[in-house]
Amino acid sequence: MSTGQYLGLSEPFLAAHGAGRTAREIAQQPQAWQQTQTLLSAQRERIDEFLAPLLAAEPLRIILTGAGTSAYIGQCLAPELLRTLGKRVEAIATTDLVSGPRDYLQRAVPTLLVSFARSGASPESLAAITLADQCLERCHHLILTCNPEGELYRQALGKKGRLAILLPAITHDQGFAMTSSFSSMYYAALAIFGGIERYAARVNPIAQAANTLIERYNLQLQALAERNLERAVFLGSRGFSGLAAESALKLLELTDGAVVATANSPLGFRHGPKTIVNRSTLVVVFVSNDALARRYELDLLQELHGEAATGALLAVAAQEPAAPQPFDWLTVPDMQAAEDAALVLPYVILAQLYAFHRSVQLGNTPDTPCASGRVNRIVKGVVIYPL
Repeated sequence: MSTGQYLGLSEPFLAAHGAGRTAREIAQQPQAWQQTQTLLSAQRERIDEFLAPLLAAEPLRIILTGAGTSAYIGQCLAPELLRTLGKRVEAIATTDLVSGPRDYLQRAVPTLLVSFARSGASPESLAAITLADQCLERCHHLILTCNPEGELYRQALGKKGRLAILLPAITHDQGFAMTSSFSSMYYAALAIFGGIERYAARVNPIAQAANTLIERYNLQLQALAERNLERAVFLGSRGFSGLAAESALKLLELTDGAVVATANSPLGFRHGPKTIVNRSTLVVVFVSNDALARRYELDLLQELHGEAATGALLAVAAQEPAAPQPFDWLTVPDMQAAEDAALVLPYVILAQLYAFHRSVQLGNTPDTPCASGRVNRIVKGVVIYPL
């Protein structure tokens, strides 16, 4: 990335198109992860002191929560943490917890509520904390947020049973869409639960892979956006199901709903949702490094190509295909042996790049894409009712 440019576009162009913040926040993500790792390493003792006794206790239920994009962080993480921690781990959106707390919170089960929030000002994020404390006999809170002025962060300071981690300022997106904040909060949780020192040795290779990815595929994705496809489908297995949902949301947000976007799993897609595909549909498959999941994903890619019904078919993978493929195959460099949880980080950047360029191509302003004002950077209009 040269000085005065972000995502291959000059700063004057970005300013004229209301796109400078979003372009910068997409491009800076590798740096944001590195800064997040530095912060976590400096606070490792404090984090371990809070978490180690909880993780050593039996039983412990871990709920990963947030609203919108922040909820998808939990969906991406849950399979990895369930596998590695050996605990009961579930992703439940604050929007579900607030409307039906007794359906999701089990009073006698010790619970760690992990809250993700860019602003820490969403009504549901604040209400979920209060409801968890009301409904559970023993509840601890780990809060990952990007805003030092947010109520979620301020209310947690000095309170017993709560640990709030304020991420570096670079992660607090000023554009409408969550980009740096999504991937950095995801990275922070991945490192906290996967070993802060372990990720200290991994963050630079992951960041370098992501930077290379932007340089290698930005223009290709810009050209794809200029094809003016009217629909998009994002498909992912395991933790990539949350990634697919976040990718679809990003495209909806940045195009102000002009592009119809949806998400599913490669196996679930055949059970009805596949009817959305036509010659104006982009289908993106996030390919797993897990051998079993990968076989199902490759089968679907071949099936979709054989039907010749899509407008464009795109595989995003960390391993090169065994043989040349008749559809686009985007490869993340030097991560062919990485677990899928780490691949979420570079994969999401590719989805963000396409959404950004599609927004610009449509004449939207990515920094403030909702022309009607009906959807806001911090949600409005939510009334919280007492339990």
